[in-house]
Amino acid sequence: MERSLEQTTMRKVYLRLLPFSIIIYFFCYLDRINVGFAALTMNKDLGLDASMYGMAAGAFFWGYVLFEVPSNIVLEKLGARLWIARIMITWGLLSGATAFAVGPKSFMVLRFLLGVAEAGLFPGIVLYFTYWFPDRYRARVNAGFILALPLAVAAGAPVSTALLGLDGLWGLKGWQTLYLFEAIPTVLLGIAILFLLTDRPGLARWLSDAERGWLEARMEGERRAIERRERVSLLRSFWDPKVVFLSINYLGIGIASLGMVLFVPQIIKQLGLTNMQVGWVTMIPYITGALSMMFFGWLSDRIGDRRWLLCATCLLATIGLVVAGLTVGTWWAVMGITLATAGFYGTKGPFWSMPTMFLTGTAAASGIAWINSVGNLGGFFGPTIVGWAKVLTGSFAGGLYGLAVCTLISAAVALFWLRIPHAAAVEGLANPAE
Repeated sequence: MERSLEQTTMRKVYLRLLPFSIIIYFFCYLDRINVGFAALTMNKDLGLDASMYGMAAGAFFWGYVLFEVPSNIVLEKLGARLWIARIMITWGLLSGATAFAVGPKSFMVLRFLLGVAEAGLFPGIVLYFTYWFPDRYRARVNAGFILALPLAVAAGAPVSTALLGLDGLWGLKGWQTLYLFEAIPTVLLGIAILFLLTDRPGLARWLSDAERGWLEARMEGERRAIERRERVSLLRSFWDPKVVFLSINYLGIGIASLGMVLFVPQIIKQLGLTNMQVGWVTMIPYITGALSMMFFGWLSDRIGDRRWLLCATCLLATIGLVVAGLTVGTWWAVMGITLATAGFYGTKGPFWSMPTMFLTGTAAASGIAWINSVGNLGGFFGPTIVGWAKVLTGSFAGGLYGLAVCTLISAAVALFWLRIPHAAAVEGLANPAE
């Protein structure tokens, strides 16, 4: 009877929260990385070389990092509905405003402010899932949510390059049209959140009394099991050794994945393709990344493992980056980029299930946000490394090798320093292998 109640409850929760969360993050990531496609024509108009572009595009992540932890603590106190709506509306407006950049300085300022506006969305939704999904579901639900990342690149690639072709519409450059058109759905969706999102299970009128009671009891039981084993305070959530090593691991992944994604269109462009063809080819690695993420998320829950799968996917990314570096300028580089992308996105489900294995409450809010903040510094360092190497050597190869070193370090951290006890499973509340 309880098993049947669990199945019906979780099916309703999945269908209510996961598709909507995927749509939210799809537009979030689309508005973040459309700069990579805009760069195909924007850089010349704004006077940006590869090094300056990498640094300016990466300025987003300084704003993101500075405001991420405060944003997530506010979300935990104020509620997800109001705060996520605020985040989406403000970042949508600022993303659209990027169309009016007139040079390197204004472009960099707008990218920084976009990061400030968006700060807290990703860790906020990861935290939000901990209110609704028991431990045994988290790798697959996190992977399902983060599926929006490769989908945003895969679907956004042809859309962005098509918008880039609307040069002259309303007297605007193609890259200006791209920013404006892709910002509109974000603002509208932010308004819709005010009416569609439910903060906590206790407020879910779309669950029956029995379903609501079961879910609240299950989530409370898991929280107590974790806190009986080890209770981490708000302040300790910044320097706990497990948080530190998770942050280092995620920084390596972030440097590599974000360093590559903002240059993928330019790397593929070297094959002699048109802008539209670049968009279609860019879909290949990110569709593969989506499949990899769902597979490793499912496998992580199925076998009850996080650490070994995290290490394996980091190594897969390393191999892909080396292959791409060795073959840059040829179609083999697309294969290398595809392998690397499968590795990057394969890490997501196992990785984001690990912080909530030992963090609860406000400590989870701050710890998740802090880990994500440190990792997203990679969004500054990754593009800067690749852009600097391109200017220095005339090739993207050196930058790709540098990114490969970062994922190799992440693999070592996962292997040697991320042995995290599974408190809920120990007490019989979660059985991922079931």
